[in-house]
Amino acid sequence: MSKRIGSYPRVRISGGGRGVVSQAVAVLLVETARRTGLADALSAALTSWRKPRAVHDPGKVLLDVALAVALGGDCLADVAMLRAEPSVFGPVASDPTVSRLVDTLATAGPRALAAIRRARAEVREQTWRLAGAAAPDAAGEVIVDIDGVLVLAHSEKEHAAKTWKKTFGHHPLFAFVDHGPAGSGEPVAGLLRPGNAGSNTAADHIEAARLALAQLPRKYRCGRRTLIRTDSGGGTHKFLNWMTARGRWLSYSVGMTITDAIHQAVFLVPASAWTLAVEPDGKVRDGAWVAELSGDVLKGWPKGMRLIVRKERLHPGAQLRFTDADGMRLTCSATNTTGTPIAQLELRHRQRARAEDRIRAARDTGLRNLPLHQAAQNQVWLEIVQLALDLVAWMPMLALTGPARRWEPKRLRLRLLSAAAQLVTTGRLRVLRLARHWPWTDVITSAFERLQALPNPG
Repeated sequence: MSKRIGSYPRVRISGGGRGVVSQAVAVLLVETARRTGLADALSAALTSWRKPRAVHDPGKVLLDVALAVALGGDCLADVAMLRAEPSVFGPVASDPTVSRLVDTLATAGPRALAAIRRARAEVREQTWRLAGAAAPDAAGEVIVDIDGVLVLAHSEKEHAAKTWKKTFGHHPLFAFVDHGPAGSGEPVAGLLRPGNAGSNTAADHIEAARLALAQLPRKYRCGRRTLIRTDSGGGTHKFLNWMTARGRWLSYSVGMTITDAIHQAVFLVPASAWTLAVEPDGKVRDGAWVAELSGDVLKGWPKGMRLIVRKERLHPGAQLRFTDADGMRLTCSATNTTGTPIAQLELRHRQRARAEDRIRAARDTGLRNLPLHQAAQNQVWLEIVQLALDLVAWMPMLALTGPARRWEPKRLRLRLLSAAAQLVTTGRLRVLRLARHWPWTDVITSAFERLQALPNPG
């Protein structure tokens, strides 16, 4: 008879335990909010909406909901997981109080949204200073990626409509600051739109860019040090003219639709003008070439625009499109950057794909659905989602190193934030003791030490 292996030990469950805190390592997010000044900034920003005899501060209520979303919550009621641990998260408002605050902020409309956004912008500048070499502007440039997100709705919510993918819901437009290959990214704009909103609506791209620029430190709100990247939805005359207008002078890298004129221009490019495409590690991209187009295809577009086309052999299983040529997949992008080889410019635009990672992280952090009915309420929810994503981006930027710096929210929750700990009170100190056998205990303790070493805000 062979001995069975791999079976699970039999355990029993009972209540009545003491001194154990679930979601204990969420204290890293709490400490991030404290050290960056986010908690104080939100409290000051929402003072106007605090009633004279109110027990709970509106700023903390909003931050509590954002913490719950960062921990995996997807509705206002999930703030209950914080309410269950007052020794770590302090007094947490009841569900009716949270709901009333969201209704109040939704009724206030643009004034409340502007207050929240100003607080985030102030804290973002402070956080980037604290991050030093790990900040997204450490190289003297900021890259902002703008992309649309489809959010499904399963009921008749306000502004929900049929989407271009034949689904039903909303089509928000988001902007993210790219942290590069060593990090993740953080949201700087979230514009709620109906499900039938167009992918290439210039007015919406301009508004998203305005919101994004307002979130950046003042020195990056104009000038070539700020690069705006979009897919072909941003490749419109109106949007490019706005970015390059006098006094704004932004850099851009946008996808372009393959028009008949571009398609015909590709056939006129001599073989000697094609350059091998490259990968991020500097190696040649197999079966791909890039070239710069000139002539009539640039007429009517902003002065200084460069049109870069890539042709690439089809991957196995891929189908030819009517815009392809000679069995090659064609893609096109436009930029106003000079002094850089076109292979590097094409690679830089291709790295816009990291925005898809940011969208996936947002879906895992409260954007899987919009839980409220009215559009104004769901716009507040988008601000909460962005607060949660800020915390999930800032904490690794300030406290984690190595591969852990790139962990997405789902992995952060699984390995770090969801860990339980024993709460020990010694004198006036509260200490969370993590299990010695937990594989990431050293990562957690080192991260907390780095946060503790940061100066207090103000």
